[in-house]
Amino acid sequence: MNFKSSFIPLRSNTRYFFILSLFLCVNFSACKTTESPTLAIINARIWTGDEAQPWAEAIAVKGETIIHVGSSKEVRKMLADGTELIDAKGQMLVPGFNDSHVHFIDGGFGLSSVSLRDAKTKQEFIDRIATFVKTVPPGTWILNGDWDHTNWGGELPQASWIDSVSAEHPVFIQRLDGHMGLANSAAMRIAKINPANPDVEGGSIVRAKNGMPEGIFKDNAMGLIGQHISDPSDELKDRAIEAAMKYVAANGVTSVQSMGGWQDLEVYRRVAKKGLLNTRIYAVVPLSSWKKLNEEIKKTGKGDSWLKIGGLKGFVDGSLGSHTAAFKKPFSDTPTDSGFLVTPVKELYEQISGADKAGLQVMVHAIGDKAIEEQLNIFERVEKENGKRDRRFRIEHAQHIAPEDLSRFKTLNVIASMQPYHAIDDGRWAEKVIGPERIKTTYAFKSLLDNEAVLAFGSDWFVAPPTPIEGIYAAVTRRTLDDKNPGGWVPEQKVSLEQALKAYTYTSAYASFDESNKGILKKGYLADFVILDQNLFDIKAEAIRDVKVMKTFTGGKLVFERDKK
Repeated sequence: MNFKSSFIPLRSNTRYFFILSLFLCVNFSACKTTESPTLAIINARIWTGDEAQPWAEAIAVKGETIIHVGSSKEVRKMLADGTELIDAKGQMLVPGFNDSHVHFIDGGFGLSSVSLRDAKTKQEFIDRIATFVKTVPPGTWILNGDWDHTNWGGELPQASWIDSVSAEHPVFIQRLDGHMGLANSAAMRIAKINPANPDVEGGSIVRAKNGMPEGIFKDNAMGLIGQHISDPSDELKDRAIEAAMKYVAANGVTSVQSMGGWQDLEVYRRVAKKGLLNTRIYAVVPLSSWKKLNEEIKKTGKGDSWLKIGGLKGFVDGSLGSHTAAFKKPFSDTPTDSGFLVTPVKELYEQISGADKAGLQVMVHAIGDKAIEEQLNIFERVEKENGKRDRRFRIEHAQHIAPEDLSRFKTLNVIASMQPYHAIDDGRWAEKVIGPERIKTTYAFKSLLDNEAVLAFGSDWFVAPPTPIEGIYAAVTRRTLDDKNPGGWVPEQKVSLEQALKAYTYTSAYASFDESNKGILKKGYLADFVILDQNLFDIKAEAIRDVKVMKTFTGGKLVFERDKK
């Protein structure tokens, strides 16, 4: 072809070469992209989560955004002088994990508190508290703890166990599920607890035969002690979120959906204003405060990709381990007890209806089959009354679903926000509490997916560790922590590796209205991803829990790198 004859006469060589270059770019794709990456990773085994391009080997990032996902050859052609190049050497790269349910600042505080989760005996429980109180000044509240009485046979701890080792410190340490706490006598004196204290609606106080409280306060009754605990300083709160961000980054978590209060939001905003957030946060506040949240959004908006608001969390019942989850029939081990509702149905309905009319997202904690049924009924009623829209109602935990309610999640477009680690933890003892029939649809991950429900995974940290690799292991194997169920506890509820990965990435992003900018690795999406030391698809399911996070990137920034030693 005679290029020159293809154009009108040219007045200068400059114009000629300019037009020629445009012609070649359009017709022969000879022009190099003007987007030069700031970061490029090649020779990786990339699971993108993107159905249009499930696998790739390289990724290019500019600033906080992905600009290309493809082959190493393609990405190499994009490199510029300032590009940071990482050779993954065949390691696996996946989207950053999005934990759909955490108590972020509480988790951060827990990292520096007394650790009781794995205390195996009554004496070990006492000894750990005795050791810890020596490390803090007299008068300091001893909190968190996260004890589990099933570790030593099921006997609930009492104030008398620890009074002799904690006389100079008020103690209020919670069970690992956060639905009951143990107060020592010093704490009960501060709270003026005595036999005359009545039980609290939606809660209970464990008492001796003479009516004297023994130190255990369940659900709403925990407020009798909690209201007397002094609020930590801003400095301590900032330290807690710093510790939390560092901890979750080490486990590949780049986004969290934090179930907390307005004080938590103040901390997040303070840290965000300083430009110190390394974890993306969807800050969820109490459902009862929906009017305040609505006004806040009108004034300030919902936020940005680092910190956003718009979600509300309520409660229907308590927990299985505390025997405060609401069931249709009594517990197998306590035939006179079937749990209770912590919030009256009428009150829940009014709050949810008002919040939904304001266009806010509602998510509600419901664990027992009665609680789940009641919550689904409320969601159904609100949708009928307020009309159809993309509201993405959520049930948090959804642990023990009646078989007839499984299909309603899809029908009502309700997201099941669940925590697989709980299954391999509770699986050690749950059958004793609810019997062999009800466990068939306990942590019913597979049944929900078979019924086309949206399933989002998280941890419920501080209640369970914010470790998605362990969560994936739990969902895929359902092997309990005591390894007494090698084939899986309720094995018919196992899910595939890809289903578990999707629930920790794309659908957890969907659960917070973020699926258009994170949850998969695709051009234009946020550069949040994790490098693992092994390909999850190449190893046995039982070996998944041994996979290590090597690097974590949030917004194209390295926020964690494992020590190579």
